[in-house]
Amino acid sequence: MTYVDGFLVAVPKANLEAYKDMARLGGEVWKEYGAIDYVECIGDDVPYGELTSFPRALQAKDDEVVIFSWVTYESREKRDEIMAKVMADERLKGDEWKNVFDGKRMIYGGFRAFVEL
Repeated sequence: MTYVDGFLVAVPKANLEAYKDMARLGGEVWKEYGAIDYVECIGDDVPYGELTSFPRALQAKDDEVVIFSWVTYESREKRDEIMAKVMADERLKGDEWKNVFDGKRMIYGGFRAFVEL
């Protein structure tokens, strides 16, 4: 079964094009090192819920959009190998992302797939 890293971030609408550029570069790097898939999605139907929701979890502001992303790998072991290479890659070393989104509000985690159809 595959392994998946999932991410949620809130991006100011004014920074969306800069985020897309970062995502394209990130996707190229992840895929180069062996990720199966790299997907970035812009929230389209993500209402602010009364108790729980994607925007509420991220403390998203009115001028921000929710980004839902995932990367898939062959296994947890492959993910750990690929992630070490990605984190060491000079193309992703800069701090430019700090001007694009608030990393303190990023939600992420690794997941073992148990159903794949």
